[in-house]
Amino acid sequence: MNYLIDTCVLFPTVMRTILLDAIKSKHDSAFWSEKILSEWSASAKKVGELGQLQADAEISILRANWPNSIISFSVELEDSLYLPDLNDRHVLAAAIAGKCDAIITLNKKDFPRKILDHYGLIRVDPDHIILEYLKDDAPIIIEIAQDLLSEANRKFNQEWTIRQLLRKARLPRTAKAVSILIDG
Repeated sequence: MNYLIDTCVLFPTVMRTILLDAIKSKHDSAFWSEKILSEWSASAKKVGELGQLQADAEISILRANWPNSIISFSVELEDSLYLPDLNDRHVLAAAIAGKCDAIITLNKKDFPRKILDHYGLIRVDPDHIILEYLKDDAPIIIEIAQDLLSEANRKFNQEWTIRQLLRKARLPRTAKAVSILIDG
């Protein structure tokens, strides 16, 4: 599968990391555009200067680890599209130009299924995708989640559980499923 990943999914570190690691483990492909990366940086700036510096560093790492994932599209394509929020047309344009199968986003209302159907696209939320990967290969997803938990606890000097970390990352169904699989 080829996935176009929206800004709202790239910005949260834990969500982005588990999703991209899962996508990579299944040999699927993840894509975004320069405009999506710019939105990520601009959103992080709202958190403060340190937030933007962190986002810019994470974007550089993303570029290095996913060198063929930037999709370019024409302004004409973007301008020809309609979505309820016209500021999201660039996401749809990137998905079309990149011949993606789906857009991974948390933003359901601005990507109506009826419009996406017209372009042969579906909209999925990251929690759903990660759960599908979990069904296909639970040990890999559990390992990814446990590695993230160890890193987060070390980095922030915390003692989160896997369920707490994934819920905080806005992945509630994944949090529940992974914690059940780990705890039995």
